[in-house]
Amino acid sequence: MNLILIAEEGERKLVKQYLPNCDWEVRVTGVGAVNIIRSLRDVPRDTHILNIGYAGSANFEIGTVVEVSEVRLNHPNCRYDEPEQVLAPCDATLSEDSAGISPSLFPIAQRRAVCYTNSDFVLASDYTDCVFDMELAYIAAMGFERVSALKVVSDNLSLHSYHQVTKGVE
Repeated sequence: MNLILIAEEGERKLVKQYLPNCDWEVRVTGVGAVNIIRSLRDVPRDTHILNIGYAGSANFEIGTVVEVSEVRLNHPNCRYDEPEQVLAPCDATLSEDSAGISPSLFPIAQRRAVCYTNSDFVLASDYTDCVFDMELAYIAAMGFERVSALKVVSDNLSLHSYHQVTKGVE
């Protein structure tokens, strides 16, 4: 099974923009950990997951497409050990599993970077050269065989900018 995950309905436009010929099922999960767990708890673990969505960044330009190489939880006030969550490359996921999709038919990410998953919108951070979301670490932690992610920078840690760019994504 192949599944594209988006957090909110408004992100469906990213799938149409960046993967117009992809025939994978698209599932809207909802925002945050609880919604991810509820939405994915019964999905077989051999499912290939591609998460596409908006993300913030302290320094990447708005509109930058980022292929996520690794995901971590963002916990800036303390340090503790957690497993490394390395993601599969998007080009391998799509070219091997999508009928009619080859690496030349989808956008090559402008950057590869780490994604930090948060429980709330990030308004400030000392972390640079990365993106921030609210779902990806939970998706990766659920034990799927292959997880890949493309994030489109919607803001530079500004809720106002996020709403302007996403045009209706709440």
